Amino acid sequence: MQITKLRLQNFRNHIDTEVSWAPHMNVIVGQNGSGKTNLIDAIHYLCMSRSFVSTSDRYVVNHDATFFMVKGHFEGNIRSSFDVGCSYSGGEGKKIFVNESPLDRLSDLIGMVPVVVLKPGDKKLTSEGPKQRRSFIDSFISQISPRYLQELMHYRRVRKQRNKLLQEFRGRRDVLEAYLEPWDVQLAEHGSRIIAQRTKVLNKFQDYLAREYEVISGMQHKPHLEYQTFCEPSEDEQVVKGRYEEQLADERDHEIERELTLVGPHRDEIVFYLDDFQLRKFGSQGQHRLFVLALKLAQLLYFSEELDDLPIFMLDDVFGDLDAQRTQVLLNALIEHAGQIFVTAAHPIPFKEYIDFDGKHNRKYRVKQGQVSQV
Repeated sequence: MQITKLRLQNFRNHIDTEVSWAPHMNVIVGQNGSGKTNLIDAIHYLCMSRSFVSTSDRYVVNHDATFFMVKGHFEGNIRSSFDVGCSYSGGEGKKIFVNESPLDRLSDLIGMVPVVVLKPGDKKLTSEGPKQRRSFIDSFISQISPRYLQELMHYRRVRKQRNKLLQEFRGRRDVLEAYLEPWDVQLAEHGSRIIAQRTKVLNKFQDYLAREYEVISGMQHKPHLEYQTFCEPSEDEQVVKGRYEEQLADERDHEIERELTLVGPHRDEIVFYLDDFQLRKFGSQGQHRLFVLALKLAQLLYFSEELDDLPIFMLDDVFGDLDAQRTQVLLNALIEHAGQIFVTAAHPIPFKEYIDFDGKHNRKYRVKQGQVSQV
């Protein structure tokens, strides 16, 4: 999958910008604050319906405007050619359009254009709490399985309603349990499917991770991950569901006491290891950086081999943390990847030693105060 054209209106410091992209390597250079990250964040909106930089859409609108609009033209194998648009205004909220037709649900966009993003903030994946890793795996699987995304959304709605019941009910215990029963059924159904799918994908992902870590690190450490949930992880939904129902019964008193749902995939953890030591607790800063890089390259390879369309790969200002050897290894990996790539960089990197910017397959752009020019 590739994006050939992009237009931004009132998107941060891009008032009205149009860019045509190369099918393989697109290198975007410029000083910090020039607007280079905004270009690939706009593409991310068209792939995932949200920013990878801002927590709220309203922060994306240029301060002199009341709305933003992003449009892109895509070409791929499944859909030979199509347009995606994303608009936002304070009064109407966010809307997504495919070939000028509005999508009923923003979630319908996910997976249409698979994308992998590597950014400085990804260090949180290995250094912070389990929420970061759950978010990573949920976004990962949602792009390859629309069913998983729907299960995730159903589960969140059920858990929210169940928590509300636990927090607000002030009657007899037996009446509360009767009210909880239908929510428990739905919680176990959707939650068991999420856990089974996470288990299946993570089991397969292990091999990709080991392969990419060896390439990028050049070391003999063996990376692996451990998926931790309330039961022994299984790819069998029915096995998980049976254990789920048992655990809900076991935790009934605690849940009523704390007025909170305590059992389910919303509490899962994914623990990263190098050999026998836990990365989060004992890894050096260098090992954290290499592990995150291997995670994203493994995701890229997984998508490339499992999906009919190659993913778009975005790297936002990541070369500054790499030494010369790792920079060369990463550039070689990018050159070998057949899909479309976007790289932003604030400082000169020896791209010309590895990449032929012929203007047809590979292009280089300079961004200055929201203005884009091909160089």
